[in-house]
Amino acid sequence: MKYKAILFDLDGTLLNTLDDLTDATNAILGRHGYPLRSREEIRSFVGNGAAKQMARALPAGTDDVMVQQCLAEYKPYYQAHSCIKTKPYDGIMAMLEELKAAGVKLAVVSNKPDATTKDLSRRHFGELMTISLGDGMGLAKKPAPDMVHYAMKELGVTAAEAVYVGDSEVDVATAQNAGLPLIAVSWGFRGREALLKAGAHTVIDTAEALLELTR
Repeated sequence: MKYKAILFDLDGTLLNTLDDLTDATNAILGRHGYPLRSREEIRSFVGNGAAKQMARALPAGTDDVMVQQCLAEYKPYYQAHSCIKTKPYDGIMAMLEELKAAGVKLAVVSNKPDATTKDLSRRHFGELMTISLGDGMGLAKKPAPDMVHYAMKELGVTAAEAVYVGDSEVDVATAQNAGLPLIAVSWGFRGREALLKAGAHTVIDTAEALLELTR
């Protein structure tokens, strides 16, 4: 294989989490009497972690105390409701299994809370991932390179031996900041046009295409 390790974003890359993210966000907004958000609005809010997602979902001008209260309520609610509608995108499981069988080390690096990231990875991917990590480990969130560098150290690989896979502008910047090549996926939360505009050079449309690029 071309790479010894592949590091994946989670939301919009491996898992379609958008419906559960939307439902959980709206559950907290509705609890406090705020207007609910559409699926497409939530799509545009995610990518930079739960704190920014909630701040973006709340009405403009909401004071920080309320933002923090809603965030504190959202995290456990989403943790408990994160696997209701969420599922892997088409072809993801077969792709991961083939990579694993070929000896490629696989990792998830997400801006989701660490506990939720680990839980979703375990539920959907079992032992396929060597490491899964999210926000809450004392490392700067993506697009800072810290989480990626931590994962690479745990995997025992260098930047020359790894590739990063993601679906958003945050992932484009993360790969650049970490010194890794990027394979961007068009099926996620942002789409091909936004990825190309953000500077992605390689954008694929199917999980099978990723296999071809990594052989």
